[in-house]
Amino acid sequence: MHLFLPALSALFVGAPALAADDVVLGDAPEAAVADAGEPEDGSSSTSLPSEEERTRRIIKTLQRKTFLKIGRYEAAPHIGFVTNDPFINRYLLGASFAYHVTEVFAIEAMGSFSPDFGEGDYKAVTQQLIHENRVSPDISKINYYGNVNFQFSPIYGKVAVTGGRIVNFDIFGAFGTGVVHTTDDLDALQCPEDPLCVATKAQIHPTTNFGGGVRVIFNENLAFRLEGRSLVYIETIASTTLEMKNNFMMLASMSFFFPGLE
Repeated sequence: MHLFLPALSALFVGAPALAADDVVLGDAPEAAVADAGEPEDGSSSTSLPSEEERTRRIIKTLQRKTFLKIGRYEAAPHIGFVTNDPFINRYLLGASFAYHVTEVFAIEAMGSFSPDFGEGDYKAVTQQLIHENRVSPDISKINYYGNVNFQFSPIYGKVAVTGGRIVNFDIFGAFGTGVVHTTDDLDALQCPEDPLCVATKAQIHPTTNFGGGVRVIFNENLAFRLEGRSLVYIETIASTTLEMKNNFMMLASMSFFFPGLE
């Protein structure tokens, strides 16, 4: 009898411990799981996103670039005009050809021709100065120029247009050097027979070329460019006077990229 009571007592005392072990190791009820996620002091806790979740978010934000320039050629015929000549209108026809060494850097050759329309190039103020006021304006016409430039495209972006279409664009700068050929209008200078004027009527000048613009990309092979370029050079007038010229040009062109993207 004395041996039976301690054994019975041990059985009842050990039963709760065994039941508690069953709850921990087995499938806990929903209430138990909820309680387990709450800190004892009643404060709420937020779990940090896993590495996989963070990676998925980055992939959604940093989308693949659909247009690439690296290792491709760009041919761009253009039209334009000189914007800051106070006396004459000068229109430009030309082209540029570039090789994109990287997505940001390119080497470019550019040239333009400007047709001469005689007095048809004169602005209204020029007609008045020459024919009414008998004043001799300094008129020097660009005939053609050629440059080799370094192109830098640091900014690239996308714009959503109608219909959910995405249009790519980039903003670029360019600077380089070359030559420009000019012709003085001796009739406007009122010295058509003066040997000093005749000697410097046609000139070739070393020039700088710098500016920038925007390239709007329609597909992998076609883009539109709008840019401004400045030609700076020193000209000799009537063999006696040096004058610095700065002709600012606005150019619009269509760019053709090749070879195609794989």
